[in-house]
Amino acid sequence: MFKKILIANRGEIACRVIKTARKMGIATVAVYSDADLDARHVELADEAVCIGPAPSKESYLRIDKILAACKQTGAEAVHPGYGFLSENSEFCAQLEAAGIVFIGPRPHAMQAMGDKIASKKLAMAAKVSTIPGYTDVIKNADEAVRIAAGIGYPVMIKASAGGGGKGLRVAFSDKETHEGFQSCTNEARNSFGDDRVFIEKYIEEPRHIEIQVLGDSHGNVVYLGERECSLQRRHQKVIEEAPSPFLDAKTRKAMGEQAVALAKAVQYQSAGTVEFVVGGKDKNFYFLEMNTRLQVEHPVTEYITGLDLVEQMLRVAAGEKLSFTQDDIQLNGWAMECRINAEDPLRNFLPSIGRLIKYQPPEETSGHVRVDTGVYEGGEISMYYDPMIAKLIVHGASREQAIARMRDALNQFVIRGVSSNIAFQAALMQNPRFISGNFNTGLIAEEYPQGFDSADLAHDDPTMLIAVGAAIHRRYLERNATIDGQLPGHEYRPGNDFVVLLDDVQHPVVAVPVAGGVDVTYAGDTYQVRSPWQFGQSLYQGTLNGEPICMQVERVGLKYRLFHWGTQADLLVLTAHAAALQALMPHKVPPDLSRFLLSPMPGLLTDIAVAPGQEVKAGEKLAVIEAMKMENVLKADHDCVVAKLLAKPGESLAVDQAIIEFR
Repeated sequence: MFKKILIANRGEIACRVIKTARKMGIATVAVYSDADLDARHVELADEAVCIGPAPSKESYLRIDKILAACKQTGAEAVHPGYGFLSENSEFCAQLEAAGIVFIGPRPHAMQAMGDKIASKKLAMAAKVSTIPGYTDVIKNADEAVRIAAGIGYPVMIKASAGGGGKGLRVAFSDKETHEGFQSCTNEARNSFGDDRVFIEKYIEEPRHIEIQVLGDSHGNVVYLGERECSLQRRHQKVIEEAPSPFLDAKTRKAMGEQAVALAKAVQYQSAGTVEFVVGGKDKNFYFLEMNTRLQVEHPVTEYITGLDLVEQMLRVAAGEKLSFTQDDIQLNGWAMECRINAEDPLRNFLPSIGRLIKYQPPEETSGHVRVDTGVYEGGEISMYYDPMIAKLIVHGASREQAIARMRDALNQFVIRGVSSNIAFQAALMQNPRFISGNFNTGLIAEEYPQGFDSADLAHDDPTMLIAVGAAIHRRYLERNATIDGQLPGHEYRPGNDFVVLLDDVQHPVVAVPVAGGVDVTYAGDTYQVRSPWQFGQSLYQGTLNGEPICMQVERVGLKYRLFHWGTQADLLVLTAHAAALQALMPHKVPPDLSRFLLSPMPGLLTDIAVAPGQEVKAGEKLAVIEAMKMENVLKADHDCVVAKLLAKPGESLAVDQAIIEFR
């Protein structure tokens, strides 16, 4: 076994690899850019080497710098994680030429499977089910339109070297194909250095299900069940689970055997994933691609199989045989993973950057709750890399238990300083279609066509929020009553009668402090709220009428913001007199910003597609912003005329910075 390995990656996956290496007694070397000087993976590793400036093309994508770090530290092998150089066959070949082991497949397998066009042809030769489409290189947007029309809409435009939702568009018309081709080639060129794209038929009502395979250098290949990855937003996975609630044993076996056949066709060794699209009505499945690396969602497979996939990759790379056969693999229970990202649901999930003022993940419990992360409280979320903060993984004996545990864990996950998608994840855990298991890749777009706002999500028990809000306020007043320096005989004595203002509706309550909590009387019923909570704590944990409760609490001005199961509610607790006065106060009218195109995120302005005086129709492209390796096209909401350009291509933009003024 190796004595020292280098991890050619960053963030949570670098920390994940370090954890297993440490368990196996293997020393680790971290590499980092200038932006990651204080990163968690740098702190966890035994050694660390700086490899360049913040942009990944000047650091994490520099093969020469990774090789130099290996030679400097004496690392015998390199684990690439995922993303960056993980599927770069040239990187793999150069490592091998230098006598350094690549912890992954060999270059020939990577070349065959990493190229989506070549892999599809190989899959067809291996008699693996494939989607109808055009697999040759497409020269330009006009040719793309002709091909798409020939296949029949809708079609999917995909970068040959793509992955992670980058370089991928679905088109329903010639116009969308033309625009999608341009965006895909630009994203592919920027992210992968390869701008080739291909087109294939888009399967409607599809399920995205992938098979985990594992092979060694002795010709043994097994599959480790499947992962359901159909909950996606903009083709990027949001929630993954294993097994799939959709597959039956017969389909699972057929998909697994085809995945193994494909892996054997390229003499695959190491962990890899064969992705399929499965028809939601007939369960027919078609090969999408093979990812020749570890997947982001690998922990759910680890939970249900009991295997450490990173450990298996290390053992295979060291020349060991698999210690088990297909018959030895048993799937136990149900696992789910939520990707916790720095993105703002109120701004259509655009990236959010900044400092993690508070980062308090749920407590990890052996076998039930796991948090894979590369950040810490006080750390910085950078604009240069993917927006992932952490992966929250749970396991249960059944799917129902896994969902319940995920709900509780999301309630306990506190992040402040940057926006996150935790509320959205919690809402999905409440969604009836998700709970039923009867969903496809279109669920998020169909359920949230106008985007997601947790304030618009009705809580199934608003009385709980009213009772807890009143109890919190009563405890707050108790604290104020104990402040030193009050005039004798004029000490502050809080009353017990209040009005809770929720959604502009007044709810009279009586909140009486008792041992261990507060009794809240509302609408004729008394609610026993018990908690050791102290003002300033982010989590309110305790019981309500004897039943466990957990919700997040944040003071926003004079209001209490409560977060529970995806619902965000702002409560104002007042005396009856103050509530009467508050009802008479006029509401502020926000300024009209409809004449401006505002940057919805921090990023680099790469293109402005209009000029002063130009008439623009609704839906036409206005500008392009690049952030966190994604190209975001801003389009006109309505017909207008351009008055001024307020920013220039190449300029770094802040959130809400004006780009264009209209008249």
